[in-house]
Amino acid sequence: MPERAAAALLFLLLAGIGRPEVERGAGVELAPARKGELVHLLRHDCGSCHGLTMKGGLGPPLLPETLRDKDPEGLVVTVLYGRPGTPMPPWKHELAEAEARFLVELLVEGRVP
Repeated sequence: MPERAAAALLFLLLAGIGRPEVERGAGVELAPARKGELVHLLRHDCGSCHGLTMKGGLGPPLLPETLRDKDPEGLVVTVLYGRPGTPMPPWKHELAEAEARFLVELLVEGRVP
């Protein structure tokens, strides 16, 4: 990863330290009910831009083969902080880091029910 990109990623990761909306649920196993809510969010909210089957739409596809070469930590940062200049919004006010990580794991592993 180029130095500039690594520095930007580090900044974004550190920016969330001590913030309740990022730490909420961090390091704790998510309850089954919350996992169900997150799957619903993934299918409907994320699916509204990335396609209901995650094959792409307004946003790029979120399939294991398209995410294979992406850094999982970078994907978590993207979920939490969005992508400025694009329609990808930040979800840091709705999701804890552990919840964003759970969503990324589902996508990378192709386990979107």
